[in-house]
Amino acid sequence: MKTDFKISLDKIISEFSLEELYMPESGDKIFISSPEINRPGLQFAGYFEYFSPERIQILGISEIEFLRRFTEEKARQRLEKFFSGSPAAVIIARGLHIEDYYKEIAEKYSVPLLRSGMSTSEFTAAIIAFLNLHLAPRITRHGVFVEVYGEGILILGESGIGKSETAIELVKRGHRLIADDAVEIKRVSSKSLVGSAPENIKHFIELRGIGIINASRIFGIGAVKPTEKVDFIINLELWDVNKVYDRMGIENQTTEILGLEIPSMTIPVKPGRNLAVIIEVAAMNNRQKKLGYNAAEDLLHRLGIDDDAAKTEG
Repeated sequence: MKTDFKISLDKIISEFSLEELYMPESGDKIFISSPEINRPGLQFAGYFEYFSPERIQILGISEIEFLRRFTEEKARQRLEKFFSGSPAAVIIARGLHIEDYYKEIAEKYSVPLLRSGMSTSEFTAAIIAFLNLHLAPRITRHGVFVEVYGEGILILGESGIGKSETAIELVKRGHRLIADDAVEIKRVSSKSLVGSAPENIKHFIELRGIGIINASRIFGIGAVKPTEKVDFIINLELWDVNKVYDRMGIENQTTEILGLEIPSMTIPVKPGRNLAVIIEVAAMNNRQKKLGYNAAEDLLHRLGIDDDAAKTEG
């Protein structure tokens, strides 16, 4: 599977301390666009119908020993067929020794040949996680992202409604800032979104009347965090006296981001409301719901009121 994003091979080499056996050019000029990897046992056996050259190819002890069953001539033939498909990169796991002709054939077809000291399964799991993160579909949302009691809370709302001021109050209360103003959200799996700040504005917050501050410098490095899972979304809006707001919390609201439905709620803003405390309570309540407890349903059960009837009345 290709994505709209790519990462340089140089970053992968640096992340995993890979040994460069052969590089056709500088790693910062070679790019990987697929988050999937492949172990080419089937290809060495001659099956190429579903071969995906854009994937990183990992050779473990099974693949290396399989080729050693053949004479050097036949092993070369199978490697020639494999490398002629121009795979994005070939990585030898377990620090395994390989014959000199691996490098010769890699040079012939200009395919990067690398080696890792990690076990095959350990390296495979690590690089899949790394690629899923860096090649994940992503969008940028205008808002504030904070960690409150271990919950990643994305705060959205119109400019000037108080998102940054609320974030500062939460940080002062011991919670952590991930991003202010621009939140980069990545879909790292079929169930999870992860949020972070663009590198050039990380840790900075804009406060109207004061200006730009660096949260990590003022409140300490423990007041910030680089990334967090998006667990809950809070939409702040000015209080509308003509609008009926949910007072029970029976219905589970969600907001769609990158194809995933994330639990959400709308909080009306007006003078006198302590948004930081309200968000703290919302975070704890969301965690309780994930653990299977819903206070509104518990109350209705104690009062002998059916959930559907309560929704109708609301």
